[in-house]
Amino acid sequence: MSKKFTTADKVLFVAALLSLIFSEVLYFQGEKADATFIGLWVPSILAFGIYLKLINHSKND
Repeated sequence: MSKKFTTADKVLFVAALLSLIFSEVLYFQGEKADATFIGLWVPSILAFGIYLKLINHSKND
């Protein structure tokens, strides 16, 4: 159960993390609407990563 993360997993995780950080920076600079928009990317990116995992898992079966 200790599989290593693939390159795609790492890229998607970093993209989600950077989106979260950028959203927080915008929020504290007073750009609340833009921060909310960017903040909504985080769950979308993570959901896309889960989708890719499911597609890859179904191909291996």
